[in-house]
Formats: sequence, C-alpha cells, structure tokens
Amino acid sequence: MLYHLYELNHATIAPLRAAVNANRLFLEQQWNPLSETYFAKVTAASFALFDRVTKRYTKPTFGIAAIDIDGREVSVTERVVRSLPFGDLVHFQRDPSAAKPSGATVLLVAPLSGHYATLLRGTVSALLSEHDIYITDWRNAREIPINAGSFDLDDYIDYIIEFIQHLGHDVHVIAVCQPGPAVIAATALMAAADDPRVPASIILMGSPIDTRLSPTKPNELALSKPLKWFEHNVIMHVPFPNPGFMRKVYPGFLQLSGFMTMNLDRHLSAHRKLFSDLVIGDGDSVASHRKFYDEYLAVMDLTAEYYLQTIDVIFQRHALPDGLMVHRGIKVDPGAIRDTALMTVEGEFDDISGIGQTQAAHDLFRNIPDHKQLDYVQRGVGHYGVFNGSRWRSEIAPRITDFMQSNRR
Repeated sequence: MLYHLYELNHATIAPLRAAVNANRLFLEQQWNPLSETYFAKVTAASFALFDRVTKRYTKPTFGIAAIDIDGREVSVTERVVRSLPFGDLVHFQRDPSAAKPSGATVLLVAPLSGHYATLLRGTVSALLSEHDIYITDWRNAREIPINAGSFDLDDYIDYIIEFIQHLGHDVHVIAVCQPGPAVIAATALMAAADDPRVPASIILMGSPIDTRLSPTKPNELALSKPLKWFEHNVIMHVPFPNPGFMRKVYPGFLQLSGFMTMNLDRHLSAHRKLFSDLVIGDGDSVASHRKFYDEYLAVMDLTAEYYLQTIDVIFQRHALPDGLMVHRGIKVDPGAIRDTALMTVEGEFDDISGIGQTQAAHDLFRNIPDHKQLDYVQRGVGHYGVFNGSRWRSEIAPRITDFMQSNRR
C-alpha cells in the first residue's frame, strides 16, 4: 500500500510541478522586468527547490564520451557485450584506431544496493586511460516483468561468474562495496571447479565482508530486527502500470530514505545552500549541487528475494567469514583460492563499511602467499571517497593499477 501511495503522490503532484516550473521560467526570463528583483529571484529559487525535492530522478548516463591519453583525445563508446534479464555487461570501448590499453582487463562490479552503476562514473574515468574497463549494469527491478523469474543472491553470484568467464583468462575484478562477498564467493566456486578463467586478482573496496568489525548504523539496523520484520515491513509489490507490476521488491525510495536520514543535517544544509546560491546566481555551485544530487537521488528497486537473502547471509548470519556460506547446495570455501591476488581498500571515515570489515577478507584467503595480498587504508575519506573524488584519483587508483599490473598472468 505504501508503494501505491508513493506513486499516487507523484501523479497527484505532477500538475502542480508543471505549474511551478512554468512560473519559474517566466520569472527567470531576461525580458521580464521583474527578473532582476529580489522578490522574483527568491520566488524562482523557491520554485526550483520545490521541483528538485518532488521530482523523480531517472537513471543517469555515464556520459564518458572521450578520454585523454598522452595528450590525445580518444573517443569512448558504451557497448553491451552480454545481456541478461537482470543486468548487462557493458564495455567502455575505445576508438579502434587508438592504441590498445597497456593495463589489465578490469571487471568493475557495481553495487546492487539502491543506486545505479553510473554512481561509479568517477571510478571508471580514473581507470579508463590505462585499462580495458567492463562494468556490471544492474537493472531496476520495477522495470523487469514478473515472467522474467526471480533473482536472488545465488543468481547474483551466477551473473558475476558468467561475466568473469565471458572476459576470459587475465581479468581483474574490482568490487565496490556491497558485491565484495559475492565476488569472493564467485572466485571460490570457480577455483574449486578448476576454472582456468578464475580472476588474476580481486580488489575489494569498502566491502562488508565481516560486519561485526567496527559496526556502522546500517550494520546495526540489519541486526536490530528479525528477517521476518524486513519481509513484512519493507517488501512491497510494484504497482501498476510499471513493467514489473506485482513483482515483490525492496523499493528504492525506502532505501533512499535510509541514506538521507543517516546524514539528514548535511543534506538539509546542502539544500539550504542551493536556495541561497540560486538567489545570488552562483551558477558553479548550483551546477555542482545538481550534478551530485541528480546521481544520489536516482535509485532503483531491488528484488525481494535478493534483498532478504543478502540481509540474512551477509549481515545477520555472517555466513562467509564463519565458513557457512552455501551457493546452490555447494559450500563456498575461500581456501580453494590459490591463484588470485587480493587487495583491500578502506576509508578512514567510512560510515557504511567500517574499518576492518573489508580487511577481514585476508583471513579468508588463507592459501594465498603474503606477496599476493595488499591492504590499504586511505586517510581522510569516507565511503564515497574510496571510489570517487580527488584522493581516489591521485592515491587509490594508482595503487590499484600497480597491484593489478604486478599480478597479471
């Protein structure tokens, strides 16, 4: 019912939003003699803020049309190389006339936890000049018809295995946040099956491998209620007329509510500043705000079975670090991994995956020699700064590149 009310609210407010935007455009026209008055600027800023807090944000684009390589601009094209019902494997393909990447082939596994893969735009951009980059582009569950079947954590691991196998022998996998346990499971299953395409290295960034270490607010929330509570209170049916009508999901708007309330004061301050910047006409600050929040506020639904299994296996039972994780009846044994290097990256102020949670992966890779393992903690950054921003580009990305290069096959 809550999901239906959410949709009804959007439909009801649509005419008001249209009227507000029409009046805002009228007040902002240069030919309007009122446009330079304080009253008009404040009113237009109010209308703009109303539009932003009531609109639905659709999936952004990666928008990486070209990269600079040794002073030359090289065009980049996004190409889907493997398409499955719940996600695609996307290749950032360079202009064929340009030199091939000197670095490793990289599978960037984007989190399936509410935001789109485009959140990793900065991650891709920093690696693209040296590496051949592929990314998992997960689909919004509300857009997938119910006859496409279910999608749970086991299916998610299967997708990762299939994408790794598609890329072949010398692939390096970077897991950002949530997919860390699934990437370990996929690698362990491939190693146990003697698959020659097992990753050459995996890099885990801010991943919840063992959430009992330095628990954060999201970790505590997952433990505060029994699994049945989550099933009864946050799982809903996709309303008509969406393509995924009647599919059971964990709605993106609920996930976003959780994100926002964790740092509510910061978000309120950001929007108060946006209002002030709109009034005084600070275009650069307004553009910066919009760029961040257009991405941050674009969220997707997760299938109910995937969400609930993740809560149960990863956050409540801690099945992976306790050696109890099972995939389709087969025990997941990280000890089977013998030829895959491991690097972990954590942020000093990460409030999603606390210090130590990602480092715990090293205890699981018990049959990997020390020279094939590296742990790095980036000072002065939070969760987002682990894979985006200036320190990601200048300090973390170069270390990852060096690690992958030293462990190529």
